[in-house]
Amino acid sequence: MKVRAMFIDMDGTLLTAKNNISRRNTEAINKLMNQGVKVFLATGRHYDVTVPYHKQLGLQTPMICLNGASIHDAITGKVMQMKPVKLDEDRFLRLTAEIPCNVLIHASNGLYCKEMNEEIESWITEGQISPRYIGDLRNANYPDVLKYSVRTGIPCPEFSVLFKDEADVIDWHDGFEIVSRGVSKWSAIETLLHAFGINTDEVVTIGDGPNDIQMLQHAGMGVAMDNASDAVKEVADFITGHHQNDGLAAFIEQHLIHSYSI
Repeated sequence: MKVRAMFIDMDGTLLTAKNNISRRNTEAINKLMNQGVKVFLATGRHYDVTVPYHKQLGLQTPMICLNGASIHDAITGKVMQMKPVKLDEDRFLRLTAEIPCNVLIHASNGLYCKEMNEEIESWITEGQISPRYIGDLRNANYPDVLKYSVRTGIPCPEFSVLFKDEADVIDWHDGFEIVSRGVSKWSAIETLLHAFGINTDEVVTIGDGPNDIQMLQHAGMGVAMDNASDAVKEVADFITGHHQNDGLAAFIEQHLIHSYSI
């Protein structure tokens, strides 16, 4: 298999639990780029908390953010593609106000949230940008929404199913996310593959979450982290080590460095 591009998830894949990129992961990615392989970040994060890591790695490729709802230029950060999600907003806000949960609304101009938590606090540190609004979202005034995130602390498929007629829903162990119909990391990858003239069978994707399933299924080689759930591992072509043990670097070193063959 000739590899021309690699798309890398961030949380649970590239990053440690403390949101750092290990030296080993950095060195492996640099070696891969030196071989001429294009390396991209494909994440559920919004742009502001993606770009610091993009710069740290010295990447020159566009960033796929918010599960593919937006693609950002590597140099300017300008939105190259944006796909807002349309919900019955009054119904969504009413239903999420009735249950104990946090709600994060990733709008085209920033983050709006029901309440603060440790994750958002870490984003403020990483991106140096605070949410545009914190409080009862029924009183907020936000523009186009790219992703909704509902954090319940537990799986809640009986609640997330209420929105599946309106949009695509990604269920997590602690809640769910909502994006526009047809939006995924893979759909954004396809856009970039077309732009760069790269074939699907020349692509490696690596990740650990339910939002990575499509890109693992459709790429020439889909790699799951050892810390991924069984559902993610089942669709992967290869399973590498845990993200805390540099599983990303281990795969690159063993299967991509000094050779384009897997």
